[in-house]
Amino acid sequence: SSADIDRISIEDEILTKFDGDGEKFFLYVESNRIRNAQQYDTLYAVNVSQVDALPHQIDAVYYHVLNQPSIRFLIADDPGAGKTIMAGLIIKELKYRGLLKRVLIVSPGHLAPQWVREMKEKFQENFQRINRASFEADWGQNPFDVRDQVVTSIDFAKQEDIIKALDSTHWDMIIVDEAHKMSAYQYGEKINKTIRYQLGETLSESSTFLLFLTATPHRGDVDNFRLFLDLLRPGFFADRKMLEESLAQKDNPLFVRRMKEDMKSFNNEPLFPPRHVHTKKFKLSDTEKVLYNAVTKYVQEHFNKALAKDRRNITFAMTILQRRLASSIRAIHKSLERRKKRLQDLYERAELYEAGEISFDEELMEDIEERERWEKEEEILQRLTMAGNKEELKLEIDVLGDLVELAKNAEKIGDESKLVELKGVIKAELINEERKLLIFTESKDTLDYLVERIRKWGYTTCEIHGGMKMDDRINAEHQFRNEVQICVATEAAGEGINLQFCSLMVNYDIPWNPNRLEQRMGRIHRYGQREEVYIYNLVSKDTMEGKILTRLFEKLERMKEAMGSDRVFDVIGDVIGTNRKLKDLIMEAVSSQRSMDEILEGFVSEPDEQAISRVKEASLESLASKHIDLYKILGEQRKAKEERLVPEFVEGFFERTALQYDIKMDRRKDKFWAIGPVPFELRNRGDEFKNQYGEVFSRYNKVGFDKGDAFDKSAEFVAMGHPLLESVIEQSLDTCEESAHRGAVFTDPDGDINGLIWIASSEITDGNNNVAGRRLFGVYQNQNNELSFIHPGILWDLKPEPSGTRPQLDLDMNFQKIESFLVENSLQEYKNEILGQRETNAEIKRKYGIRSLEQLIGESEAKLAEYATKRALGENVVAATEQREQKKRDTYDGRLQKLRREIEAEISLLPSAVNLIGVARVLAESTISGDRQRSNKEIEMVGMRVTTEYEINRGWQPTDVSAIKGRGFDIESTDGEGNYRYIEVKARSGVGGVDLTNNEWLKAKRLGDEFWLYVVSNAGTGSPKLSIIQDPAKYFDPERIETVRWRIDDWQDNAEDVK
Repeated sequence: SSADIDRISIEDEILTKFDGDGEKFFLYVESNRIRNAQQYDTLYAVNVSQVDALPHQIDAVYYHVLNQPSIRFLIADDPGAGKTIMAGLIIKELKYRGLLKRVLIVSPGHLAPQWVREMKEKFQENFQRINRASFEADWGQNPFDVRDQVVTSIDFAKQEDIIKALDSTHWDMIIVDEAHKMSAYQYGEKINKTIRYQLGETLSESSTFLLFLTATPHRGDVDNFRLFLDLLRPGFFADRKMLEESLAQKDNPLFVRRMKEDMKSFNNEPLFPPRHVHTKKFKLSDTEKVLYNAVTKYVQEHFNKALAKDRRNITFAMTILQRRLASSIRAIHKSLERRKKRLQDLYERAELYEAGEISFDEELMEDIEERERWEKEEEILQRLTMAGNKEELKLEIDVLGDLVELAKNAEKIGDESKLVELKGVIKAELINEERKLLIFTESKDTLDYLVERIRKWGYTTCEIHGGMKMDDRINAEHQFRNEVQICVATEAAGEGINLQFCSLMVNYDIPWNPNRLEQRMGRIHRYGQREEVYIYNLVSKDTMEGKILTRLFEKLERMKEAMGSDRVFDVIGDVIGTNRKLKDLIMEAVSSQRSMDEILEGFVSEPDEQAISRVKEASLESLASKHIDLYKILGEQRKAKEERLVPEFVEGFFERTALQYDIKMDRRKDKFWAIGPVPFELRNRGDEFKNQYGEVFSRYNKVGFDKGDAFDKSAEFVAMGHPLLESVIEQSLDTCEESAHRGAVFTDPDGDINGLIWIASSEITDGNNNVAGRRLFGVYQNQNNELSFIHPGILWDLKPEPSGTRPQLDLDMNFQKIESFLVENSLQEYKNEILGQRETNAEIKRKYGIRSLEQLIGESEAKLAEYATKRALGENVVAATEQREQKKRDTYDGRLQKLRREIEAEISLLPSAVNLIGVARVLAESTISGDRQRSNKEIEMVGMRVTTEYEINRGWQPTDVSAIKGRGFDIESTDGEGNYRYIEVKARSGVGGVDLTNNEWLKAKRLGDEFWLYVVSNAGTGSPKLSIIQDPAKYFDPERIETVRWRIDDWQDNAEDVK
């Protein structure tokens, strides 16, 4: 507003004396520039996080999610696509834009530690877990209110008291992993909402932004998928037809899905190598058959008794026992021994477990952490019995005693048949000592048995299981990568441990939950795997489980051949069928509820084509986006590479703050930094700072500013968001502000700039008062008071003068002219750019959301009119039914009005008043020392002309970008096929040394072999000579002169004379 402009102008007239400290002015401006880093880096989060983002991840994050003003979105990519990384990038971007402070992540319980770990390691974001123990420890307060970044489990959150606690909080963003678990089902008019779905409704109401992650959003049921999308935006798709229309038009605003086959690298190569799954069948020995039949008979008897009396937990206990039998002789031996001992204790104490019921949720058991699941399974297996009295209990104990003896004898005889088969695989596959093998089992007893035997064979091993702390699992992962050849693991290695450096896997036992088998394969068949993957499933020919699994794997193999894709192994459960579960099929066989022939016939009687169709439905092929605009993404990468602040400018900034604030920095031999001690005032930060960024430590032994180096060499990566960097930024904004407001003096060693440099910022806000865009500007005012844009990074190339310089000023100091210049030449165009994107989003919301809600209102009003007509005709109308319909209609209307207000607010954009950050007086250095050559304008023009002609003659397209000073190069040249040269032109009237500015030298280091130094010597004569040098930062160690210039005297040593 004009009032704001008047206030700023008057204020600056008083304060701007140009007697501030130049270095402090620089630090204040550069701190503001870092705070606006996204202006210079279109892939900001990618470049400040320790991730190598892939095309499909960049596409989802930047072109689907972040371009939505109000984010309510589902990412439904295939497993292994890196959805956790996408979520982290979104958090990082939105936090730095000032749109996020409070973030809640809801995941399955067993994945919660992985979320905490990955957010910390990859994004430097500190999340705290809330579970029952921590919830009750915060007595008298709601822990969801007092923590800003939280991870909790979906099954903890769905409990009544926790839903109530969540309902009273509000979050800037909620992320739900495995979000398909929040399901609802529609049967005609009736909708059945699960407890998890009701949790989803609470989360939807409690968050500004909402992000769902899942690889299986609907398993082929489009109507249920529509209900699932209602959690994101209620009523956005009135019916299946409208949803399918959005898919056909490719303008669906609520979700994105990409399949493995369509995910490519930046070289347009498939991300996932081929996967080969083989079944290795083996025969049981006679002793093993006797044991198997005896245990199965015991299981069958007690399973059927429990089934008849609806004792679900005892049927579950028998299922566990049968799985242990299928795992290994050691596992069944130990399980029978523990069960016998526990029942013996009950017998001797005459404390027969009365109710025989232990509270458990079988579905929940699949999602809790492995250690907790093991404990629950052992409790169920050891404590529960169908015995109704002491006599029956004694009989069962005697039977268990016989079974224990059989198992003990079978184990004594020698290696079990399955182990012999495993040994054959190891011998055949591990001929190359560099190759690694991952062996999976679901039993800790089996794991111990395998480790014992494999070590006796002379192989080095490590283990990963649910009884280990996460740090120990990570250490084991490191050990497997660097030291040992074989890792034996339970399902815990399928939870947050990435083992793609291994390409060989054996499933020693097969999980009866197909999801677990998929997760196991996903540990090695994922991005980063460079070899073809080989997976061996060990299956007995003689057991009921083995026969069913063999038939299943045969069907999978046939379908794989028919589809030309190994996709079937990602949706194994859907091959079996939507109404059948693998464990139920096996237990039907074990308990003789159905004959083996009947069960096996089921795999054959259904045509493969029908199963293939179901797999495609479950894979959501119809929802998948096939095309990812790689050209556009590469363009964004290039733009970011040219302008971003990390690592060179951030490292340079930190070095200058270290001098300012007495931070000791020592360059190590390995080129990393040792930093410390860090002064107390930089460590003494309040709780808000610590909650957002973490603690600032006194010393950092190994620090790197380049994420590639830091990641590879285990150094601490310092970038935006790191507490040490954020602390020096805070300090600079606080202690250097006065120098910026007073103004400071700089000197241009080249003598080109003589005038004022204004640094200002402005925001574009929408009708919700949310920031839609933010820009930092540099404006140069020359001696004639003419205005032009200048890169705010130009200060890197100017020499800061100390405070008190106070030069004579004969320039117009009217800030209103600067504001008008910015509004007319940049802000209006910037606003229109944002508005264009928002109008596109608004039109899609009108096309589906508004139309859908209007349709639903119309349908509801038609029913109400029908009720009114019936009443007028004297027919009976149930009042409760009519009231329900009226309530539904009013709900739809409320949503419609809310969506209309949202759309209107999002497209109501307004530039805020321009905020002056500081104004600097730049003096042209008038003297030329020694033999240094200052190229005048004519000489420079010759240099640019010679360079341009050379580029054109060799078939490239050069673009002059030298008009805006401070970019670090003069010409951008391309061959039109993705190859670039960033050319800095140095023209000399004769021959002599070459000076590079700070910007030019930092860009030379950044751009590497794409940066070229073109030196035009003898430009003052009629015969200019062009010499070119590729990647000067690689060849030269220039001398630093005048603090802001780099002198290369020996440039001719590595130059190629071309003209």
